Amino acid sequence: MKLSRVRAIAKKELIQVLRDPLSLAMAFLMPVILLLIFGYAITMDVNNLRTVVYDMDRSSFSRELVAQFRESGYFTVIESVERHGGIDTSLDMSRGQVALWIPAVIAVIMAVIAALLTSLTIAREWERGTMEQLISTPVKTPELIAGKLVPYFFIGFIDVALSVAMAVFLFGVPLRGSLLLLALISSIFLFGGLSLGILISVVARSQLVASQIAMVVTFLPAFLLSGFMYAIANMPLPLQNMTRVIPARYFVSVLKGIFLKGNTLGLLATETLILTLFGVVVFALANRKFKKRIV
Repeated sequence: MKLSRVRAIAKKELIQVLRDPLSLAMAFLMPVILLLIFGYAITMDVNNLRTVVYDMDRSSFSRELVAQFRESGYFTVIESVERHGGIDTSLDMSRGQVALWIPAVIAVIMAVIAALLTSLTIAREWERGTMEQLISTPVKTPELIAGKLVPYFFIGFIDVALSVAMAVFLFGVPLRGSLLLLALISSIFLFGGLSLGILISVVARSQLVASQIAMVVTFLPAFLLSGFMYAIANMPLPLQNMTRVIPARYFVSVLKGIFLKGNTLGLLATETLILTLFGVVVFALANRKFKKRIV
């Protein structure tokens, strides 16, 4: 692989993105809009919900958080339980009405944005008739795909930084862990998402079909099966097993651990390894699927 060829493809792709207002809007405005929607517009406010507390953290922060829920007027803490099963018992007996799960909207947003950004790139080349020109060049498949990924990686990383900044300064989410560790694991997750978008683009060869596939394989699993919206432990066993192949599940766990608990890389080694493996495998599949010839 020659870096000069990768750099040339990346430069070409960046110019193409900068000349496409729709791509720029999707790259920078969509994360902001989604964060604002999830943060403000989507609300199910009710009052005096009977709440059961299961405090695994047992720290001053967790006690402060429970106190804030109690004082909000929306939640009435009726009991504390010592194990997860106590929550189910309380809800089954109608003593409690609600279970609360906190941060991780960044995982959903980045899973969608990363795949959407690159899902159109190869398909765009086929539709515009410029793929034939690339095929005629000495650029090899790994160089072409790596060159396509580079500009979107930097765009996606800017989106991550923007999302984290909004979470901390706009919504007041505490960042108790290492910002550098968050950047590292976010980069790994971003690489996997972008590689998935490239794979979709290679298979679909149509921008419309690619964008639809990207939404189905990223947004719905990330939103419903990552632990962001619904607790994985409360899902049927077949669905729990299905969540194991969804990268957003592990990134949600990473975000919770770094933001709220200050977890180190040692405590997040499993999630980091799985996200790395996913990125490498999907990137390899994209290379294998793309044929540098006209069919």
